[in-house]
Amino acid sequence: MHEWSLVQSLLSRVDEEARKHGAVAVRRLEVSIGELAGVEPTLFDSAYELFRTDTLCKEARLEIRYVPAMWVCAQCGARIAQGAALWCAACDGPARLDGGDGIVLERIELEVP
Repeated sequence: MHEWSLVQSLLSRVDEEARKHGAVAVRRLEVSIGELAGVEPTLFDSAYELFRTDTLCKEARLEIRYVPAMWVCAQCGARIAQGAALWCAACDGPARLDGGDGIVLERIELEVP
């Protein structure tokens, strides 16, 4: 389960930011996970619950936002509908992925004395 290593990296990064700002606790995290990121959100959440216990995130709520894959025409920039052929109907150009393939830490809410 690579979700475990992703969560460990997330917690390490959040801990680094929290300490940099003198935080005594983390209250909330927002993470976006793209459809094509190769991450199962429920496994990610389960790993978070397991690994957060002895960290500044021990009481922090994790909010996961699912991001659908988005495709656009590489030539004219037109959006290509999900499930359609990856070719532009307007200009006959090829599609390129424009989002939905990443994992992003969007927000950290810290408790700072």
